[in-house]
Amino acid sequence: MIKRLKALLDRHGKDKGKASAADQEETLRVATAALLMEAACMDGHIDAAEQATITDLLIGQFGLEKAEAEELAEAGRQAVSESNELYKFSRTIKDNFDHDDRVRMIEMLWAVAYADGQVHDYESNLVRRVCGLIYVSDPESGHARKRVMERLDLTVPEAS
Repeated sequence: MIKRLKALLDRHGKDKGKASAADQEETLRVATAALLMEAACMDGHIDAAEQATITDLLIGQFGLEKAEAEELAEAGRQAVSESNELYKFSRTIKDNFDHDDRVRMIEMLWAVAYADGQVHDYESNLVRRVCGLIYVSDPESGHARKRVMERLDLTVPEAS
């Protein structure tokens, strides 16, 4: 199944008009998982809290069972390890999510970044780059970050 999902992602840009709705949905799922896994990898390793957060986010976003979400997360991890193109994943998100869903994607990236209790500079940089690629503004990203911090009961930085 993982090979099939990766093939769909690779094929997505080439024959988008020919892909079935189910194929497009699977492509979107892999792209989402790949961006979340990329965020988890940015500090050099994926810990159990980050892995659990990704699984929970995939369950919530796509209504999956836990085993399906874990398999999707693994497909995302493999897609990231085999590609150095952040653009391919973010383009899929941009093309298939409406604006509110793209803001939700940024919120999910912040949730992964904060899963281990702290945000590494590389994780923050990744979120900023993805924001630009999927057309989410800095203020919207800031609000998404604050919502995540509040949910996790972390101290929200004061506005300057």
